[in-house]
Amino acid sequence: MENLFIGIPEDSSAEIIEILLQTPYFRLERILSAGQASPPGYWFDQDTDEWVALLSGSAGLLLEGDPEPVTLKPGDHLLIPAHRRHRVEWTDPEEKTVWLALHFSI
Repeated sequence: MENLFIGIPEDSSAEIIEILLQTPYFRLERILSAGQASPPGYWFDQDTDEWVALLSGSAGLLLEGDPEPVTLKPGDHLLIPAHRRHRVEWTDPEEKTVWLALHFSI
């Protein structure tokens, strides 16, 4: 057994992405953020669908074409279809933001 909240570093200047489980069909990641955001002008454009769930902290996720970022708080989850461009506008600088991200193809 493992715990998703064990092994979170006290200080990190970069976002940390850890693969928890991977098969030919999906990849499950734990993402740790502490105030990070996507670089200016950078958009994620992925070949797979991505389901994200926020476990702690908070974040603002902007989907291309939407006027405002979606604010995620613990317990919130969102499905981002393949090739829907998106970016992380902000993550909580005071509390560690822990995400689960499931990448898969339908």
